[in-house]
Amino acid sequence: MEKGKDIRILDGTMLKIIAMVAMVFDHVGDMFYTELTWPRMIGRLAMPLFSFCIAEGYIHTRDRKRYILRLGIFALISEVPFDLAFEGRINLTHQSIMLTFFIAVLALMFFDFIRGDKSEDKGKYSIGRTVLGVLSVIVMAIVALLLKADYTFFAVIAVFLFYVFKDTRQLLRTGVGVAFLALTRTMGYYCTTGLSIIPLLLYNGKKGKGLKWLFYAFYPGHLLVLYMIKTMRMGY
Repeated sequence: MEKGKDIRILDGTMLKIIAMVAMVFDHVGDMFYTELTWPRMIGRLAMPLFSFCIAEGYIHTRDRKRYILRLGIFALISEVPFDLAFEGRINLTHQSIMLTFFIAVLALMFFDFIRGDKSEDKGKYSIGRTVLGVLSVIVMAIVALLLKADYTFFAVIAVFLFYVFKDTRQLLRTGVGVAFLALTRTMGYYCTTGLSIIPLLLYNGKKGKGLKWLFYAFYPGHLLVLYMIKTMRMGY
C-alpha cells in the first residue's frame, strides 16, 4: 500500500461539496458582508478544489466532447444569475467561472491534440509538439483574460497544471497547482489559498456518488437565490 493512502478519505464528490460550501461563504461575504474578511478567506479554498475537479473530470470522462458541451451550456445558463448577483444587471464587464472552466477544458483539448501521442520507439512525447501545446494553453488563458472571465488567466493555467502533472505523485501534482494559485494571488484574504492542499492530499482518486447535475446546477442556482435575497434586503 502506498504510504499515506489509508488517510485519503475524500472522494471527488466530497471535494466538490467542500468547494461548494467554501464558494457560498465567499459569495455571501462578497455580497452581504464586505466588512468581514473571514468568509472570503474560507472562499479561497474553492478555486483550487474546483480547478482540480475540472481536470479530474476531463481525465475520467467517457466523452470529452459531451463534457465540454455541458460546461458550455452551463456557462451560458450561469451568465445571467452571475451578472445579477454581482452587478445587479446584465452586462459583459465580468463573466462567470463556468466560462473560465469551459475555456480551460478547451485548452486541454487543444494541448492533447497538438502534443499528440508518445512515439512508438522512445515512448516519449515530442518536445516540439509539447511546447506548441503549452503555448496553445497560454493563448487560451489570455482569451479568458480578454473575455474578463472570473479568475481569468490563473484558473486556466491551474486546471492545466493539475492535468499535466496527473501521472506524478499526489503531493507534487496538488502542490504545483495550489502553489501557482497561492503565489500569484497573495493579497489580503487570498492568503488562505494554500490551505486547499489539505483536502487535495486527502483525495483517494475515487469519483464518489457523482451528483453530476447537482454540481452543474448549483452554481447558477445559488447565485440566483443570493440575488433574490439581496433584492429583498434592499427593498426592491
